[in-house]
Amino acid sequence: MFCMVHSLGLVGLQAYRIQVEVDTARGLPSFEIVGLPDTAVKESRDRVRAAVKNSGFAFPVSRITANLAPADIKKAGSVYDLPLFVGILRASGQLKADTDDCAFIGELSLRGDLRPVRGVLPMAIEARRQGYRALFVPAENAMEAGVVEGLEILPAATVKEVLDHLSKAALIAPYHSQLPPDDAIYPLDFADVKGQYLAKRAFEVAACGGHNILLMGPPGSGKSMLAKRLPGIMPPMTFAEKLSATMVHSIAGTLPPETALLSSRPFRAPHHTISAVGLAGGGSTPRPGEVSLASGGILFLDEFAEFKRSAIEVLRQPMEDGTVRINRGGVTVQYPCDILLVAAMNPCPCGWAGHPTRRCSCSPSAISRYLGRISGPVLDRIDIHLQLQPVDYDALASPLPAESSAQIRRRVVAGRQRQLDRQQQTGVSCNAKLPAGVLDTVCAMTEPAQQMLRGAFERMGLSARARDKLLKLSRTVADLDGSEQITGDHMAEVIQYRQLDRPDAGF
Repeated sequence: MFCMVHSLGLVGLQAYRIQVEVDTARGLPSFEIVGLPDTAVKESRDRVRAAVKNSGFAFPVSRITANLAPADIKKAGSVYDLPLFVGILRASGQLKADTDDCAFIGELSLRGDLRPVRGVLPMAIEARRQGYRALFVPAENAMEAGVVEGLEILPAATVKEVLDHLSKAALIAPYHSQLPPDDAIYPLDFADVKGQYLAKRAFEVAACGGHNILLMGPPGSGKSMLAKRLPGIMPPMTFAEKLSATMVHSIAGTLPPETALLSSRPFRAPHHTISAVGLAGGGSTPRPGEVSLASGGILFLDEFAEFKRSAIEVLRQPMEDGTVRINRGGVTVQYPCDILLVAAMNPCPCGWAGHPTRRCSCSPSAISRYLGRISGPVLDRIDIHLQLQPVDYDALASPLPAESSAQIRRRVVAGRQRQLDRQQQTGVSCNAKLPAGVLDTVCAMTEPAQQMLRGAFERMGLSARARDKLLKLSRTVADLDGSEQITGDHMAEVIQYRQLDRPDAGF
């Protein structure tokens, strides 16, 4: 007997419809799964067989063939356990139910419990697009799937609940998630940071315009402290950003439990021993890396010069395009990489080069080799780079309160709104993403600003990309100032943010 049950699969972030075809026929008892299954899918045979028996049903003593169509796309994961279970019961005549308008996803335990799976949100979105009325999911995935409107999400803890619903013995109540608030709470505050006024202003500019930033300074100068407080001054996430970030974390298996949508901007700080694949993503079944898990938020690379050269260089294309493309086995997947990169490093191997009181023990050649780990193309893609000095004692001991994150954030949100209002026709969300073709129009400058930019370009030997970044930075400073034009003061400020472009800088 033949039957077909609907399910869903994933290739990267893209979900697609899967038709689980089950046929039972005479012959020697066997259970074969075809359609390019991976090891986890093949192991479904044992989980489904045990779940059928332990749920009070008889496993068919016949030749069972299950086909996962389309057959030319590799199937991965344990998501097909539930549709295979339903398909076998229907094909063997033990379940009389119409499932044509439903889709099923979920992993089975040996006794018939439903366990959560990855990537439920993109699969739920695709289920709605395909026109399914209902989607059966494990109970622990209900909050994530319930975000999707126009689709009945039917959560179940066991296969018995699924079968009772299909046979109308006991109906499952559809689940609808409560969306998180538009704003999130960040415990770390810029009020804790004493001194470093130029750096705090640079972080304000970076948050407002979405600009990448590199900090170079001795140990204890506040690099990590500043970076960890950056999420607290960034604008609230839009619904599209929440949806994209949640899908990536769902696929990676890093979505916090009992979470419908991520409301806090991701902050990822991988260790410097991470590989290029760990940073960009990959594997035999391509998974998102740290640059994608940080999408919509901050990727903080502390001890930047200690990262492998190959890992640093893999950032070049994602930083430019905002996406990561991974090709494995003839299949290309694409993950988002909408990050704000914050990099921090010491000025030399011992960390004390340029310190006003501590003596550096590194030779000039050792310092040169150390700084040379960051290539020119990577540095050119970072909008802001500052050399920090230690905070003096008077600033640390000052009883005067420092400006809080809430105060800074109000200016950032107002500046970002000016960008959105100005660029609503182009779809560009922040100044850092402005295409080169609109810079001359958007970045209108006064004559003093023009002369200052020309002088900096010639004196510092800037590249065309660095010139464009100065224009974008000055546009952001003007937005924070509420100015339609970029003035000489705005341009003078942002030239300070390209300190490593100076001829006397370490790079």
